[in-house]
Amino acid sequence: QVQLVESGGGLVQRGGSLRLSCSVSGSSFGINVMNWYRQAPGNQRELVAGISSGGFTNYADSVKGRFTISRDSAKNTAYLQMSSLRPEDTAVYYCHVLGYYDGTYSPFDSWGQGTQVTVAS
Repeated sequence: QVQLVESGGGLVQRGGSLRLSCSVSGSSFGINVMNWYRQAPGNQRELVAGISSGGFTNYADSVKGRFTISRDSAKNTAYLQMSSLRPEDTAVYYCHVLGYYDGTYSPFDSWGQGTQVTVAS
């Protein structure tokens, strides 16, 4: 099994920046896609950004130009650099990973526990 640990959330003022990290640990696995989702109270969970093993990225329209997703494959870690934060970015941010176990190539679909991001106005 793999474990995902997120960090970097917190309270920031409007216009500020935060960087979230998601580290994946376990044994004998590979990662295809790493995503960041968010869920605000009363809202559905939404995809914020994703990055493939080849480095292809995609973003929600609401964060384009403000957020940047990246990954360090050697460390099995993804990052979400968030800038020009707005109160509407306030949510719990979740890391999501699609990967496979070495040898069997059995797929896995795992979520982190979430980290709170609060943007004060």
